Amino acid sequence: MSKSSPRYHITTFGCQMNKADSERMAGILEEMGFEWSEDPNQASVILYNTCTIRDNAEQKVYSYLGKQAKRKQVEPNLTLIVAGCVAQQEGEKLLRRVPELDLVMGPQHANQLKNLLEQVFEGNQVVATEAIQIVEDITKPRRESKVSAWVNVIYGCNERCTYCVVPNVRGVEQSRTPEAIRREIEQLAEQGYKEITLLGQNIDAYGRDLPGTTPTGRHLHTLTDLLYYIHDVPGIERIRFATSHPRYFTERLIRACQELPKVCEHFHIPFQSGDNEILKAMARGYTQQKYRQIIEKIREYMPDAAISADAIAGFPGETEAQFQNTLQLVADIGFDQVNTAAYSPRPGTPAALLANQVSEAEKSDRLQRLNHLVALVASQRRERYLGRIEEVLVEETNPKNTNQVMGRTRGNCLTFFDGDIESLKGKLVKVKIKETRAFSLTGVQLD
Repeated sequence: MSKSSPRYHITTFGCQMNKADSERMAGILEEMGFEWSEDPNQASVILYNTCTIRDNAEQKVYSYLGKQAKRKQVEPNLTLIVAGCVAQQEGEKLLRRVPELDLVMGPQHANQLKNLLEQVFEGNQVVATEAIQIVEDITKPRRESKVSAWVNVIYGCNERCTYCVVPNVRGVEQSRTPEAIRREIEQLAEQGYKEITLLGQNIDAYGRDLPGTTPTGRHLHTLTDLLYYIHDVPGIERIRFATSHPRYFTERLIRACQELPKVCEHFHIPFQSGDNEILKAMARGYTQQKYRQIIEKIREYMPDAAISADAIAGFPGETEAQFQNTLQLVADIGFDQVNTAAYSPRPGTPAALLANQVSEAEKSDRLQRLNHLVALVASQRRERYLGRIEEVLVEETNPKNTNQVMGRTRGNCLTFFDGDIESLKGKLVKVKIKETRAFSLTGVQLD
């Protein structure tokens, strides 16, 4: 592209679904003739892809926006876009708060970016937050990695967890067809990708909304069926999926993961709380006993599988004794990693209206104690790798030590070793583990 190509910049907040959406929107902008700019101040189109899960992510968006809104008063041709979940939730309120905005678009409209921008360039201020039927993706995402790619398999969520805004902002569940998913994976393989991660807010719900059942009344399309259907795409070496919901997690799925050699031995299954009363107040639809049974069943089939999860500290009404149940669960199960958060009330959710909110000081104290235990348990879990030979898919140079490359084991553990990225990127390498830490490993490459 020439020096005069207009430039764009995207800042992404939040989950993998947002990262995948950003990659698709970047692909659309590049098809429209825009060129990526690392520096937002050099870009004429700036897009913030936002997240509403926690309050601080939302506040960050407003502070970023403020800076660019000032710039727009001097450079009227600057185009400002807010996409994603904050856009969906706030809609026109965003325009009232930041009148310099040109486009506010919810996550379901990611594929429509070109049409929406064309309306903006005709001089309109546009809000696109109405629910739409998601059209099959034809855009080529501009993917951040050249080795590993996200593939959306189901959009939206039908669950009604009382703390979560996702169903309000991402709409009802809509599964893509197995054929469309396989086509996208085949294209990724042709482009040289080695690993794919199938994505859904609630991936175990995949296929429930697609027509067809077996004679026994089972849905024809499930995540398990999808894994069997895409498993043999040539060139793809590893398959992952996220995020699982304990309510729908089946033994049939575990068996498939054990049987299919490309599916990695890593499960991400949020438990959110280790206390049954709190789980009920969250409307999660399972008990901590049921959660423990799932993990036992996974370890029965795959004793070495890595288990990661999400947990919330300080949900409304949580007592110290109930919080101790969460700590007990973390200690008993021995997670490889847990993403933790202090409860943050989100607008329009039932939990935000509960009178018995836990104080900020108490939430912060519990989060700290939880994080301390999570790191301790993860360190102990990592020790099992010492002296072992692990298969690592090389992704990047280690930014802290450029003599080293980094990649992930099948269990999704970040691993560093000396090597040259030019010759190793995208390769599966055998690495002998010499050092273990809470969340990463160091080793040496074997010939």
